[in-house]
Amino acid sequence: MKKTAVIAALLFALPLWAQNPPAPAPVPQAPPVLEKPQMETPAPAEEKKAAAPAPKVVKKPAATEGKVVEEIIARVNNEIITRSELEKARSAAAEDAQQDCSGRCTPEQLQAAVEDRQKFALRDLIDQSLLAQRGKDLDIKVETDVVKELDKIRIGNKLPDMDALEKAVSSQGLNWDDFKGNIRNKVLTQAVISQEVGRHINIGHDEALKYYEAHKKDYERPEQVALRAIEIKTEGKKEAEISELKTKAETLLKRVKEGEDFGELAKRFSDGATAQQNGFLGVYKRGELSKELEEMVFKMKKNELTEVIETKQGFLILQMLQHFDEGVQPFEKVENEVMDHLYSERMEPALREYLKTLREQSYVVIKPGFQDMAGGGNSEVMEVSTTPETTKEKKAHKKYLLFGKSK
Repeated sequence: MKKTAVIAALLFALPLWAQNPPAPAPVPQAPPVLEKPQMETPAPAEEKKAAAPAPKVVKKPAATEGKVVEEIIARVNNEIITRSELEKARSAAAEDAQQDCSGRCTPEQLQAAVEDRQKFALRDLIDQSLLAQRGKDLDIKVETDVVKELDKIRIGNKLPDMDALEKAVSSQGLNWDDFKGNIRNKVLTQAVISQEVGRHINIGHDEALKYYEAHKKDYERPEQVALRAIEIKTEGKKEAEISELKTKAETLLKRVKEGEDFGELAKRFSDGATAQQNGFLGVYKRGELSKELEEMVFKMKKNELTEVIETKQGFLILQMLQHFDEGVQPFEKVENEVMDHLYSERMEPALREYLKTLREQSYVVIKPGFQDMAGGGNSEVMEVSTTPETTKEKKAHKKYLLFGKSK
């Protein structure tokens, strides 16, 4: 079933079995990168000014030397969405489509994917604003999770501490406070979706088994193994350092054998690009691994570990997540996969219905000409001068094209 853009944008952290993922087709893992935040939304005009008698429609935006003209596309309660924010969202949507389509789409398919995602860019911005505001209304505390997310980004970029992460963000021309604010909103919207929508979706064992029995052909596969890894790289290291890194790998293997979670150790200590996926490498058929590794791992059982393997790149520890025999997989091996499929299938309409309710309970106004992208609304455009709150690096006065209540 085709997912809508908002699901892709908002439903990124709600699988039922995230700590033990199913066996998707192997996908090359890209190194983690710093996430570009949306810029801080300018403050709306004071309510007194908005309630003043409506001035005449201005067809030509005023341009005053030293001031920036910013056009408002939508108002969501006391927050606004500007044209520049929409353009950034559209650019991000195009980049996401290109990344998802990389090497697998024709130029025509890529163009269709870009247009499809960009079509819903404004709707997604409004949905994100509604969810973030709802999270604040519910007084959901996310600061601890924000710190964890920032730490994941830090680890993914091999940075020693948060100060180094802040410097890295700033070196890319990004505002640190905006960067953290974007992470906070992202975590907050996840929490709202989980609390307000996800917890109402219950899938029982019997229901999952019934779906499996009706779709057994979907779970027919060749012999495959799903693997996780901890990688300790030695490229460019001196002999003395290599000896220390081998000791590090052996210590990590010992910690796993003593009961520590492999995925958590991979996330914290692995040098591989898959560290943020708990070391998940992917699923491999016979012939897709080197002969030496294939002979080793295809004999392993679930959760079994290799010893420390020395490679040209460094030291490697592998864990068998699941061994799939050829043919239709038994329900016990794919139960988590079935549950996650059913959960995602129900989440899409449930989330859209929830967002519809939020809109009905909120004050959402969309500039004429943008309704198709945002799901309705109408108003008259008028010019209102406003002085946004003076904050870091945002001390210049701006003039906004603001529109009043819909008629």
